Amino acid sequence: MNGDTTRSAPATLHDVAREAGVSLATASRSLNGSTRKVNEEYRQRVLAAAAKLDYSPNLSAQAVARGTTTTVALLVADIADPYFSQIAAGVVREADRERLIVTMAATDRDPERELELVRTLRGQRPRVMILAASRREGDPNNDALEAELRAFESSGGRVAFVSSADLPFRAVQLDNRAGAESLARELTELGYRRFAAVTGAEGIRTADERLAGFRAGLEAGGGTLERIVRPAFTRDGGYEGMRELIDGGLDGVELVFAANDVMAVGAMSALRDAGLTPGTDVAVAGYDDIPTVRDVTPPLTTVRIPLEEVGRRALRLALGEATSDEEAPVHTEVVLRESTPRRA
Repeated sequence: MNGDTTRSAPATLHDVAREAGVSLATASRSLNGSTRKVNEEYRQRVLAAAAKLDYSPNLSAQAVARGTTTTVALLVADIADPYFSQIAAGVVREADRERLIVTMAATDRDPERELELVRTLRGQRPRVMILAASRREGDPNNDALEAELRAFESSGGRVAFVSSADLPFRAVQLDNRAGAESLARELTELGYRRFAAVTGAEGIRTADERLAGFRAGLEAGGGTLERIVRPAFTRDGGYEGMRELIDGGLDGVELVFAANDVMAVGAMSALRDAGLTPGTDVAVAGYDDIPTVRDVTPPLTTVRIPLEEVGRRALRLALGEATSDEEAPVHTEVVLRESTPRRA
């Protein structure tokens, strides 16, 4: 058949370099996220040429050539949880600065799922793997996870954890215990003496550290922790935990500490559904300072963690670019709001 029906071949990197008037190496570095700096004028010429020619880089070939892609693999426990989404936002913003692309997967707080995801991601050769999911004490999967991550690093990848880890890799340190201890001390200074806690299952490191710190702060400030319930470490878990406390009788409990803010939000909803007013009939405090808690009624007392900064630090730490200040434990701050008014 006659006519202009033949399709031109896809543009190659050589075509882009020729169009931009630069060397093949310069074109490659401009497009493949190379850590070697390229003159900005040349880089813009290469990008314009690639757009004009509709050039698409062969990412698989680049991964084989370099041993890694320009991808950051981020593992979180729950994508819907604002704690993890804020950390992810920090990783993404820092990745943009480094011209890296972030892919994210959720472990649902399942250690076996986490291990499976790490194995799968290794095959995709990301440059960096950041593990921000909730960790469990004495996890039987730790040896296998360590082996996978060591193999990943031996092939050129970089690993970082968020919060403390049993495993010997870089980690952004969150001092959960100290933050919760400071919160408990300030609450006792407001006049509270009788407390209950809604926290996650025993063995979840974050929950355990925060509960231990809260206990220590109460002991120092003259308060008593009278009841502890351990539902799921989620908003619905917070609701169920508060219902359990209410159904068992609050018996003079003045304040309920929820081990994270989403649990605290659920707990406040349970109080309202039971005909009680948060902050008036029972005070509530949380931990993390996710944006939502500034807008709930009443605004929630909590411990502020700069979560986006945590995500940013995690990527810089993995890339080996963190400063000494960024390698230090992340600072936390108690934020007192109307959910814990001063007692007469």
